[in-house]
This record gives sequence, structure tokens and C-alpha cells, in this order.
Amino acid sequence: MKLDILPGQSYPLGATLTPDGVNFCVFSKNCHALELLLYDTPTAPLPSHVIQLDSHENRTFYYWHVFVRGLQAGQLYGYRVHGPYDPSHGHRFDGSKVLLDPYARAVAPNPHYSRAAAAQPGDNSATALKAVVVNTQDYDWQGDTPLGLPYASAIIYELHVGGFTRSPSSGVTPDKRGTFSGLVEKIPYLKDLGITTLELLPVQQFDEQDAPHNLLNYWGYSPIAFFAPHNAYAANPAAPHAVVNEFRDMVKAFHRAGIEVILDVVFNHTAEGDQTGPTLSLRGFENRAYYILDPANEALYPNYSGCGNSLNANQSIVRRMIIDCLRYWVMEMHVDGFRFDLASVLSRDEWGQPLRSPPILWEIESDPVLAGTKIIAEAWDAVGLYQVGTFIGHRWAEWNGRFRDDVRRFVKGDNAAVQSLAARISASGDLYAQPDRDPNRSINFITCHDGFTLNDLVSYNHKHNDANRESNRDGASDNQSWNCGVEGPTDDPAVEALRLRQIKNLLSILLISQGTPMLSMGDEVRRTQHGNNNAYCHNNELTWFDWTLVDRNQGLLRFTRLLIQFVQSYPIFQTEHFWTTTDGSAAPHLIWQGVRLGQPDWSDESHTLAFTLHDPLQDIHFHIMLNAYWEPLTFQIPYLLAPRRWRQIINTAQPSPADFYEPAAAPTIDDDHYQVAARTTVLLQAY
Repeated sequence: MKLDILPGQSYPLGATLTPDGVNFCVFSKNCHALELLLYDTPTAPLPSHVIQLDSHENRTFYYWHVFVRGLQAGQLYGYRVHGPYDPSHGHRFDGSKVLLDPYARAVAPNPHYSRAAAAQPGDNSATALKAVVVNTQDYDWQGDTPLGLPYASAIIYELHVGGFTRSPSSGVTPDKRGTFSGLVEKIPYLKDLGITTLELLPVQQFDEQDAPHNLLNYWGYSPIAFFAPHNAYAANPAAPHAVVNEFRDMVKAFHRAGIEVILDVVFNHTAEGDQTGPTLSLRGFENRAYYILDPANEALYPNYSGCGNSLNANQSIVRRMIIDCLRYWVMEMHVDGFRFDLASVLSRDEWGQPLRSPPILWEIESDPVLAGTKIIAEAWDAVGLYQVGTFIGHRWAEWNGRFRDDVRRFVKGDNAAVQSLAARISASGDLYAQPDRDPNRSINFITCHDGFTLNDLVSYNHKHNDANRESNRDGASDNQSWNCGVEGPTDDPAVEALRLRQIKNLLSILLISQGTPMLSMGDEVRRTQHGNNNAYCHNNELTWFDWTLVDRNQGLLRFTRLLIQFVQSYPIFQTEHFWTTTDGSAAPHLIWQGVRLGQPDWSDESHTLAFTLHDPLQDIHFHIMLNAYWEPLTFQIPYLLAPRRWRQIINTAQPSPADFYEPAAAPTIDDDHYQVAARTTVLLQAY
């Protein structure tokens, strides 16, 4: 077939479908020749057409472009880019490699894909991934728009798209397990749990082969195509462009259920790794622009991400790509926001030095298309830059790593933990000191994908990562965990009862603290990874949600569901202002207490804390008692004027269903004191 080829134009970047054909455009500054390759199948050893781009007709400034009349959606394509191979000066052009378009909207699955072939000399046409031309304008959103829920009313649930429904125990339609469509079938479960916001682990196309020792990259923190939904999550992988609409169907279904969808995005590095890694896309187009290079030796990559390379996020071309990408996922895919993995890498300049005012972070915050979205920073990187409490901007929320660590330490029974706990409960005012800051921009969490599950946090003193085949060297060694007396599974009923109590203590503190709570997939039913705290390379039963746990842990699931429902019912847990400690204020306020009223024990040896919450406008009173001591303690409780009485809503020492009462049915407290069992949380409500 003879193609009708025209010069094309330098915008938009990527492959843009029109009624007459497709315009292709990519950026490359230092290459001297560029070829567009058209393929008939993902595994074709040779392209069906090779279109040589002329440096005069098909180049505007540093943009190479061509228009091919008659091409349609579904066309597979790639590029070869020829230029200097001079690593010492940052150039790594390799004209033998087939490259993915950085703006590819979809990637065709290739069963013969080889990461190794992309890292070795020679042609890799048959084993390379190919981009897909996608029609992004043919979808009927039926009036759908992003939900824009405030942080104050959000309950975030972090989950893995594949792992949530991959297990046969999920009950999901077999050909939809582990897919975007399969996730839709679990909306009733998430809705009943009380989830308002899903945070999906990476769904941008990633390299599953980027893992050691013939394992698979499961988590997805290894991106290769930022604009493309991961094709392995498609229910119909035979139609590679269909994954785009399958993702949209999922978002639309969640929006109809009142649930937001936010994406965990990885703009700190790519799957191309260090100087020994493969040439898949950015490295082959313009290595010097896309990556931070070592100023002392530009053949090397500073590794601020811990994954081999660091994206040069504040370079103008890269900034444009990131903004274009975020806009695409909001405008064309209707997502509600983003969590930025290792966001502190984005604060570094092209030499790797932290910037006081990073352009890309301000551009994300101020972009009008993104103005209604959630933007959440993991405010640290892999080499010690820790910006929790100091991350720039007026709109960024932050994963509060200090909340995780300090709550774990208190519940475990560490010394010198009470003062830090009090700060975390009250939205970490010691970290976020701006008086006009929304306290809910502190994203509070106990666990996430990275580290122990909640069950394993109370079941293991040490990581058990031997299955990762790295001699247990990988993963964090300091987890602030406690096995409650036995390492791993046990039949001892006393140990099991204590573990369940500790889980409920951790969940209670998480949900009643001021800030936006985030739960990790399956913690509500004691999902376990058997002590593996770095299970990024296991796409199997170790990491999948085991849905038999829903029946086996109905009591904990009930407790979690009622706890979420409870905090969602009262404005004091959703206020957009910091709780004040001024008694008598018209604003929601708290009073720190201790075992004795008005006498909180801030000493290093203290293992107790109590506080009274009061919302004058709603006439709501709560009294919370936290006993992390290993013996029961008797707490004084505030006096109430008759006929009001305290009612016990939560007592984590009690078995289900006595661990959580609906307010109207809760037992009353007639004394002026209450004995709190060892390692127990109690919440009373005036009623």
C-alpha cells in the first residue's frame, strides 16, 4: 500500500487522529535522523512501512512531525531515532532500537516483549512494545465529570487494580479478574465499607519485566508510557485501543457510585533504569533532556528514586510532558486527582540540587485544568530529602509519614511517644503550622502498599522477604512493628486476641484523628503478605486480596465499616479548620486529658492519653481514652449534666459486636470513671 505522506505539524505531541488521517509529532533535539515505523501486528519482526522524516520538511525547531493520510485508530507504530552515541556527553541515541512514543495513548501487548533485548546491541523490532493510535473523542461520558469531593469528607482506599480481584475467591467474572472491569464489580463492597476515594497503584503503562531474578514488577512503579493505561489490566487485551474506554467505563461507574478515582503517578523515574538499562523511549529520543545526569560524569544517572534514574522534571520539555499528561488524565479520562510517588524528586533541578521554588510543582498546583483535583505528595525521595511539613504550595496535600511512625510507636508501647501522638491526632499542627491551612491536607495512614500490611504489623517483628530472592536485604528494616509475642501465624488465642485488639486500636486512632484517613487494601479483613514488606515483585496469592477473609474476619470488617460510618456522621471529624484547644470556643475544640481529668501525662514513660472533643454548634461531646500500657488503668471521665449520660461506642478490648455500638444502643456509663483494659481504645459519646 502506498501511503500519502504530508509534512504534518508540530502540535499536538503524540499521534493525533483526524478525519483524514494521523499527525505524528515527537521531540528530539540532538538526533540527525528519525523514522516513523508502522506495524501490522505487535509481534511483527519488521514494520510494514518505514517513513523517513526529512530534517527540513518534517522538523520545526526540535519537533519532528509527519501526517499520514488514511491511517485510522488502532494503527500500531514506533520510532527509530538516529544520533550520536556519546554517553560521556549524555547522548545515548541507538537507531537499532524501536522506541515508544512518550505521548502514546495506548500500548499494544507483545507476548514476545523483551526488556533484555532493549538493553543489548542490535535490532529489537520483534520484541519491542508498539504504541497504538487512539481515537480519544469517540466516547460517550453521559454527562460524567470528576466529583471534586473535599478532603474533609474523604476516606481514601489504596488498592492494586490487578490484585484486588485477581483471586478466584473474588467472585468476579473469570475473564474480568484483575482488570478495570473487574474492579467495577466490587463497587458494592467498597460502597458498603464507606470508601469515598480510590487511590489506584500505578495504572500508567509499566514494564512488568523490571524486576530481579525472573520475577515480575507487580506494583507498577516502573513507567514506560505515562499517557497509556496499563494493557495488562484490560479485559480484552486483543483490542489494545479498547483499554482506554475500559478505563473510562470504570471511572464513570465509580463516579455514579459517588466514589472518586485518583492515580498514583510516577514522574520521578522510568523503567529505563541506569546506564545498563534498556532503551525503551525517553532515553532514545533525548537522554540529556529527560533525565538528570551526573555533572561529573554524564554517562551516569543520579539515583534519587532508588530505581536507577531520575526524571529531569524541571526541564522545560519534561515539565510540558508532565502537565500535558496530568491534563489528559483529567480532561479525557476524568480522574479526580493524583498521588505523586517520591514527589521530592520533582523539586530537584537538572543537577539534582533541591530547588526552593520548583517550577513543575507550582505549575501543577496553579494549572486551571487541575484546579479541582486532589494533588497529594509523597514528600520525600530515596536518598534522604524529607519534606513532610515543608512541601511547597498552597494546595498540595501530603502523605504524613510522621503520622504512620508515631501512631505505630505509641500503640506498640514505646516510650516518649505520647507528645508526638497528640500532635498527629490533631492534624500535625507541629508540622503544618500555617493557621489557614486545611488540616485535611494531612493524609494520615498506618500502612500502604510499601511495607507491612496491618495484620503483619502486629504479627511480625522482622521482615521476611526471602521470596524476593535478594537474601532479605530489600525492604525497610525499621518497621515499628510488634508481633505480640509470637513471630508469624499462631494458634494461641491470647496472642490472636491481642493482635486483633491492636489492629482495632490502630484503625480507631487513624479514623478519629483530624486529617484525611487512608486505608490500605484488605487491612479491614487482615490481609497478610506473610511478613514480606516489599512485595513489589509478586503477582500471585501473596499479594492478591483473598476474599475468603471477608467471611473469616466479619467482626473486624463490621468494626471498620461502622467506624468509618461514625466519623462520616459528625461535622467535628470533617471540619476544614484545626481543632482549637481553647475551652469555651464556639469552634470545634479538644481538651487534652489523662488518666486524671485535666492532667495529661506528657512524660517519656507515659503510655496513656485521653482527650475530650466538643462541637458547640452541634452540641456533640466525645471522650476518647487511649491505654497503650500493658495493664488496665482506671480513667476519670468528664461530668455531664443530667439527663445526658456517657455511652460506650468503642471498646477495642471487647469481642464483636460489643467492640462497636450504634449510639442509640450503646451501654451507658453511670460512674465518674472507666476502667480501660490493657492496650485498648475506648470512645464515649454524650447522649
